[in-house]
Amino acid sequence: MEETDGEEIEDLPPSAKLVFKVLEYDGPLTQKQIVQESMLSARTVRYALERLEGIGIVDEDIYFADARQSLYRLEEPVAADGNGVEEAAPEKDACCAE
Repeated sequence: MEETDGEEIEDLPPSAKLVFKVLEYDGPLTQKQIVQESMLSARTVRYALERLEGIGIVDEDIYFADARQSLYRLEEPVAADGNGVEEAAPEKDACCAE
Protein backbone atom coordinates (compact mmCIF):
# COMPACT_ATOMS: atom_id res chain seq x y z
CA MET A 1 0.00 0.00 0.00
CA GLU A 2 2.54 2.62 1.11
CA GLU A 3 6.10 2.83 -0.10
CA THR A 4 8.54 3.57 2.71
CA ASP A 5 11.70 2.64 0.81
CA GLY A 6 13.92 5.68 0.69
CA GLU A 7 11.54 7.76 2.78
CA GLU A 8 13.23 10.24 5.09
CA ILE A 9 12.06 12.33 8.04
CA GLU A 10 11.70 15.32 5.69
CA ASP A 11 9.09 13.38 3.69
CA LEU A 12 6.87 12.71 6.72
CA PRO A 13 3.79 14.74 7.70
CA PRO A 14 4.19 17.53 10.29
CA SER A 15 2.60 15.41 13.02
CA ALA A 16 5.27 12.72 12.62
CA LYS A 17 7.99 15.37 12.72
CA LEU A 18 6.49 16.75 15.93
CA VAL A 19 6.40 13.29 17.53
CA PHE A 20 10.03 12.81 16.47
CA LYS A 21 11.02 16.10 18.16
CA VAL A 22 9.07 15.23 21.33
CA LEU A 23 10.95 11.93 21.56
CA GLU A 24 14.23 13.68 20.77
CA TYR A 25 13.80 16.22 23.58
CA ASP A 26 11.96 14.20 26.22
CA GLY A 27 13.47 10.76 25.75
CA PRO A 28 11.60 7.46 25.84
CA LEU A 29 7.85 7.99 26.34
CA THR A 30 4.62 6.02 26.24
CA GLN A 31 2.00 6.85 23.65
CA LYS A 32 -0.10 8.55 26.32
CA GLN A 33 2.86 10.72 27.36
CA ILE A 34 3.52 11.66 23.72
CA VAL A 35 -0.14 12.70 23.37
CA GLN A 36 0.18 14.93 26.46
CA GLU A 37 3.48 16.49 25.37
CA SER A 38 2.57 17.05 21.72
CA MET A 39 -1.09 17.99 22.26
CA LEU A 40 -2.00 15.81 19.27
CA SER A 41 -4.87 13.33 19.27
CA ALA A 42 -4.16 9.72 20.22
CA ARG A 43 -5.05 8.60 16.69
CA THR A 44 -2.63 11.09 15.13
CA VAL A 45 0.16 9.99 17.48
CA ARG A 46 -0.49 6.33 16.62
CA TYR A 47 -0.26 7.12 12.90
CA ALA A 48 2.90 9.20 13.39
CA LEU A 49 4.55 6.40 15.40
CA GLU A 50 3.65 3.88 12.68
CA ARG A 51 5.28 6.10 10.05
CA LEU A 52 8.39 6.66 12.18
CA GLU A 53 8.68 2.93 12.92
CA GLY A 54 8.22 2.20 9.22
CA ILE A 55 11.37 4.10 8.29
CA GLY A 56 13.34 2.78 11.26
CA ILE A 57 13.60 5.97 13.31
CA VAL A 58 11.54 4.87 16.32
CA ASP A 59 11.81 1.67 18.33
CA GLU A 60 8.93 0.21 20.37
CA ASP A 61 9.81 -1.48 23.64
CA ILE A 62 8.01 -2.90 26.69
CA TYR A 63 7.05 -0.36 29.36
CA PHE A 64 7.82 -2.26 32.55
CA ALA A 65 5.80 0.05 34.81
CA ASP A 66 2.63 -0.96 32.89
CA ALA A 67 2.97 -3.87 30.48
CA ARG A 68 -0.22 -2.84 28.68
CA GLN A 69 1.64 0.15 27.25
CA SER A 70 4.66 0.43 25.00
CA LEU A 71 7.66 2.68 25.41
CA TYR A 72 8.82 4.52 22.30
CA ARG A 73 12.37 5.74 21.81
CA LEU A 74 14.51 6.97 18.96
CA GLU A 75 16.71 4.37 17.31
CA GLU A 76 20.42 4.53 18.10
CA PRO A 77 22.35 5.92 15.12
CA VAL A 78 24.49 3.35 13.37
CA ALA A 79 28.22 4.10 13.46
CA ALA A 80 30.41 3.93 10.36
CA ASP A 81 31.59 0.44 11.33
CA GLY A 82 27.95 -0.74 11.34
CA ASN A 83 27.77 -2.10 14.88
CA GLY A 84 25.16 0.43 16.09
CA VAL A 85 27.38 1.96 18.77
CA GLU A 86 28.97 5.31 18.27
CA GLU A 87 32.34 5.87 19.84
CA ALA A 88 32.20 8.60 22.44
CA ALA A 89 35.00 11.02 23.12
CA PRO A 90 37.03 10.01 26.18
CA GLU A 91 35.93 11.81 29.32
CA LYS A 92 38.40 13.90 31.26
CA ASP A 93 38.70 13.34 34.98
CA ALA A 94 38.33 16.50 37.04
CA CYS A 95 41.02 15.28 39.39
CA CYS A 96 43.53 14.70 36.60
CA ALA A 97 42.95 17.80 34.44
CA GLU A 98 46.10 19.64 33.55
